[in-house]
Amino acid sequence: MFRSLLVAVLACISLAMPSLAQIGDTETGSVDYVGSASCANCHEGATKAWQGSHHALAWTLPTPETVLADFDDSEFNHDGVRYLFSRAGERFRVTITEADGSEKTHEIHSVAGIAPLQQYLIETEPGRLQSFDVVWDVDGARWYHLYPEQDLPPGDGLHWTGPYKNWNARCAECHATGFEKNYDAASDSYHSQQAEIGVGCEACHGPGSAHVTWAETARERSPQDPLLPPEGYGLAMDFNTAGTEAMIQQCAGCHSRREPMGQGNPIPGTPYHDAYTLSLLRPGLYHADGQILDEVYVYGSFLQSKMYQRGVGCLDCHEPHGATLRAEDNSLCTQCHSPAANPRFPSLKAALYDDPAHTFHPKGSAGAECKSCHMIERDYMGIDGRRDHSFRIPRPDLAAVTGGPDACTDCHADQDAGWAAAEIAQRYPDAAKRPHYGTVLAAGRADPVAAGPGLRILAQDRDQAGLVRATALWLLSQGGDANSAEFLAGLLEDDDPLVRAAAIGVQRAAPPQTRVQRLIPLLADPVRMVRIETAKAMLDAPIARLPARIEAQMQAAMTDWRRALAARVDFPETHMVMAGMALTMRNIPAARGAFRQVVAMDPQREEAWIMLARIAAAMDGPEATAGVLDEALEKLPHSAALNEMKRSVAEQ
Repeated sequence: MFRSLLVAVLACISLAMPSLAQIGDTETGSVDYVGSASCANCHEGATKAWQGSHHALAWTLPTPETVLADFDDSEFNHDGVRYLFSRAGERFRVTITEADGSEKTHEIHSVAGIAPLQQYLIETEPGRLQSFDVVWDVDGARWYHLYPEQDLPPGDGLHWTGPYKNWNARCAECHATGFEKNYDAASDSYHSQQAEIGVGCEACHGPGSAHVTWAETARERSPQDPLLPPEGYGLAMDFNTAGTEAMIQQCAGCHSRREPMGQGNPIPGTPYHDAYTLSLLRPGLYHADGQILDEVYVYGSFLQSKMYQRGVGCLDCHEPHGATLRAEDNSLCTQCHSPAANPRFPSLKAALYDDPAHTFHPKGSAGAECKSCHMIERDYMGIDGRRDHSFRIPRPDLAAVTGGPDACTDCHADQDAGWAAAEIAQRYPDAAKRPHYGTVLAAGRADPVAAGPGLRILAQDRDQAGLVRATALWLLSQGGDANSAEFLAGLLEDDDPLVRAAAIGVQRAAPPQTRVQRLIPLLADPVRMVRIETAKAMLDAPIARLPARIEAQMQAAMTDWRRALAARVDFPETHMVMAGMALTMRNIPAARGAFRQVVAMDPQREEAWIMLARIAAAMDGPEATAGVLDEALEKLPHSAALNEMKRSVAEQ
């Protein structure tokens, strides 16, 4: 049974990728979207707030009203490339003259965003949309390049024509309503479709046809008649009854760093962990103390906050239809953090916070703004400021250990973290005595084996956020052992699905039979993410057969996994994952095929070339290895690792 499952998964890695893509994702199904215009007559106030919002204008067609940039023969030059932006009536174009003198004119297909920058999409092939890297600074009224420090010639995976800038795969699902990617691997083409470009009413509430039917027949029914349909108003996501957690998860679908399990928009109301795998607090994404580093889109930060743990939701601070803050100044925070407090949150201390006695800054100054100290801001895409939503107390005393930034020196740029720590210690002498998970995670990043005891304690600390505990478990899995697997087996039953999923990785260090016995119950876990992680961990288990009921659960989990892979088959990263899986199972031809697919999609993936060379060395001999390395060095001539491998082969 397990052998057949292995073959089925590894078949996904072969060159017969159409079979993987055709698995598809049927979650969105044949549902009836009616468009935001159908909502306007009854919901005039919400519609008025939504029109002109960042949601409504997340993706638009190019018109003189929606295009804000200068297309009147304006010119921009960067890294030897010339960009000329022009207009013919209501058609907008960019002519690109590459460094080698080649020239091509592209028509602007559509527009992404409204402020603080606006990005333009180009259809490079029928159905394939790419996000252009030269964008418009709305306030500064200028063109600028998103990646000015990077050398990105055509053919580089990060060039605007490459796989990482593909709109269909990387962006569209959060800029559209009812989006389906519809990638065909056989032809390497997209046949994407959506109910509506832009984030419309149905992006959050769900397809509206049943609701429209309910509304149209409401006047014809007597009060005694049941509602049609039976479940209330005919909406997949009813914000009146959903509850705070469901509302947070609905927002998080787009406002998070994650991997999708489907190939488009899940129906609103779908639990987050049935639709996405959330990124943990990993290096490159977050600082060791959980502060934002890369663009992580809010949710992972918010999960770390005490506000989340106490039941605060997105809509407490944000107006959903206008996508605006409910207030622009400290009054947003003092709706709870004040002498009156808020009866919804009884654990909150009633006190005067908006006062120099608390802020140590003059009232009305930038330093007295709550967000300045508790929500550091970082710019992404050059000028787009995003605030850390972990709402943390500044801890500059941790900077030397975690490497994380501190809010104090964001403003006091002429000082350092040591100065800030001393200033805070004068005001709050006990502050530095409070333990913080950042020190444990920092130690785990440096040496997960040596940090094992602290990581194990952190993973079991239910006073900490599930995301933090899951990250501790992930670090433990990097240097895990059978003792850790035994010690932490109880976390496979934790209430938080993030913790359960991460605990599975620790069990890889357990003896194979023990691992299977511990993991089998999770094949029936109520959360899809957990079931998929379980199937992955059991793939190489030495079992000939399972009871029929468990085998059916395993098959179902494997199907979910294959669908998740299919949803990302146009990602080079997906093929790296599948190549690693094949190596684990000692399926060398499948691994070679997957690594080949990686470098075909992104020739700059050095690690894939290295693995192809190692496979050639193991299977084909020095001559074939040299051939692979020559091929790799044509793409990456300055790679130290590849050049060293080439020298070693030449010396044999």
